[in-house]
Amino acid sequence: MMLSQKISPFLWFNDDAEEAAQHYVRGFPNSRILTVERYPEGGPAPVGSVMTVSFELAGHAFTGMNGGPAFRPNESVSFAVLCDDQHEVDKLWDHLSEGGQTSACGWLKDKWGFSWQIIPRRFLELLMNNDPLVKARVFGAMMKMTKYDIAEIERAAKL
Repeated sequence: MMLSQKISPFLWFNDDAEEAAQHYVRGFPNSRILTVERYPEGGPAPVGSVMTVSFELAGHAFTGMNGGPAFRPNESVSFAVLCDDQHEVDKLWDHLSEGGQTSACGWLKDKWGFSWQIIPRRFLELLMNNDPLVKARVFGAMMKMTKYDIAEIERAAKL
């Protein structure tokens, strides 16, 4: 296990941390698997099976651990991903929701049960507008969306 940030996410998987890390790495630029550690003799899993996987997503350190079925992720923790344009929103949305489920307001759950928020920067810029009517329209438009639609948010801001 290789922790390079002072604080970094440590994700609990049943037995497929390596598969998940490989999937995540394929979805984000500037991402890679760093190390794969295996269970030694006397561990709680078969000798040589994957214990932890250290990886980077968009330059941020993560660790995945195969800890068995004792714990499951839930929506009380999510990963917010800021996107620069609709293409990036669409690409990450499709990749991360594959095998999982989508929700409202840019939230999705991946096939391992981890929650992600795929948020365009433009939405946040418009939400910080000084005009309370623009803020309300932008927020109202977002509340009707599953995946963010930047063009629709822009239209709402201009009404």
